[in-house]
Amino acid sequence: MPTIAFFKPYDVLTKFTDSEGRPTLADYIDLPNVYPAGRLDRDSEGLLLLTDDTRLAARIADPKHELAKVYLVQVERIPDESALAKLRQGITIQGYRTRPAKADLLTEEPDLPPRPVPIRFRKNVPTAWLSITLREGKNRQVRRMTAAVGHPALRLLRIAVGPIHLADLQPGHRRELTPREVQSLWQST
Repeated sequence: MPTIAFFKPYDVLTKFTDSEGRPTLADYIDLPNVYPAGRLDRDSEGLLLLTDDTRLAARIADPKHELAKVYLVQVERIPDESALAKLRQGITIQGYRTRPAKADLLTEEPDLPPRPVPIRFRKNVPTAWLSITLREGKNRQVRRMTAAVGHPALRLLRIAVGPIHLADLQPGHRRELTPREVQSLWQST
């Protein structure tokens, strides 16, 4: 049963078909019967796990298992401690209270592959990078959380799902997980 780590590029849909002809996983992955364990929005990038094991996919995607998912997010302006504290405590977005998150301001810009579409640049609006760890995954949750505290997301990458890290994968590339890595997903919380 293959389980793979894939670096989903920007502007690629987390599905294998699209009636509008937009880029999908089928443009990168030709393995039969593997499906995404969770999703990333079209304008998000980074680690996506795919498997043919439906039980493992449910374990990865279902928030009841509280599998940590780590994101790097570039935001407008530099968040102060108050904004970070709100992210850490959990905030209400669209009538839903998020679980507490780990949120840290990075001191340096991460070394990431360039995005094919540049981030909008505004001379008078500085940007900052945050590391945010969630143990749930609502639709566009990181973007909605950062916007709710006054720092809209400009770029978003998932760099880890539980014990599995993006590491040196490049956009559009994949690697098969080792049996030990798959086992670690089963054991992680």
